[in-house]
Amino acid sequence: MDMKKLYWIATCGVLACWSPVVAAEEVAENPVVAEESQFKIAFGSCAHQKHPLPIFNRVVEHKPDLFVFLGDNIYGDTNNMKLLRQKYDMMAAKESYQLLKKNVPIIATWDDHDYGGNDQGKEYRHKEDSKEEFLRFFEEPLDSERRKRAGIYTSYYKKVGEKTIQIILLDNRTFRDRLVKFNASRHGRTHLFYRPEYAPHTDGKSTFLGKEQWAWLDRELKKPADVRIIGTGSQFSHQWNGYESWTNYPHEQAKMVELIKKNQAEGVMFISGDVHYGEISARQYKGCYPLIDVTSSGLSSTWKYATPNRYRIEGPIMENHFGLITVKFGKTTPVITSEIWDIRGNQRVEYTIPLTMLKFPRKGE
Repeated sequence: MDMKKLYWIATCGVLACWSPVVAAEEVAENPVVAEESQFKIAFGSCAHQKHPLPIFNRVVEHKPDLFVFLGDNIYGDTNNMKLLRQKYDMMAAKESYQLLKKNVPIIATWDDHDYGGNDQGKEYRHKEDSKEEFLRFFEEPLDSERRKRAGIYTSYYKKVGEKTIQIILLDNRTFRDRLVKFNASRHGRTHLFYRPEYAPHTDGKSTFLGKEQWAWLDRELKKPADVRIIGTGSQFSHQWNGYESWTNYPHEQAKMVELIKKNQAEGVMFISGDVHYGEISARQYKGCYPLIDVTSSGLSSTWKYATPNRYRIEGPIMENHFGLITVKFGKTTPVITSEIWDIRGNQRVEYTIPLTMLKFPRKGE
């Protein structure tokens, strides 16, 4: 999509927004080594341990500076921790995964299938044991903050010259309240060509991230950064479709936007997974800049159809693929380029925006 079209969408209120700016002193819960004037982040989700996963070979070809697993990193789906470890070990032994690990630094958050069970939240009884298996597989340092608190949310910082990229990985499982089952007689019949599974919460009391994680995120958004990439297993900026996502907790979506606005946090983009196809969504919330969500889901998994999404601006990509974000600072206007590459090595999406678009208006502008 060209910039004129993006500007038209943004000014007509189809996009979305949220971001963080702030303090200045510490730069790192988990520092990442530095380089030149650009930084490349590859990412994806939904990788079955029984699949050969040749998509990892494609990722390595692009020489990214980092790879982010966004959840369903294996399909565990078990209460048996011995079996869960065996499934992680199956992934670890895979030739394509070994190639990825050898050539690209890896960070990760989880979604339901590697957390423990389909669509599970805080009710999952083995979440602490499952967390240990997750941290073991991804070789989390023994002194990591992740090992000292509930959940696996964390942040990383990358210095690119004098600029800072902040990568925030959220945990949308450990603290999440139960979903509301969709009931056609109560919630109304929809025009959709499929039956929704879940409906939005209406009481405003349920939580998606939990009190502790929200407080931590508030502090993170107060730290200085020029670009902020928020990784979450569930989509944020898309249209409600009756499956798992932030849209089932609209009050929590609103809380995120208000947190960004309160902190005047700038330069924020989401990356997300879960749905077994790729797309870019963007929405506009009052008083905020456009909030863009790049979804990459299908390292090995595919789906029959893409759900309706009036906020979709690129996609859907139904074949196996991975996402790639390149942040270029340079001497001209900094830009963020989002791409989706499929298993055959074809670039299916290229979408570039100036970093100035992810900022709050200044007085007099």
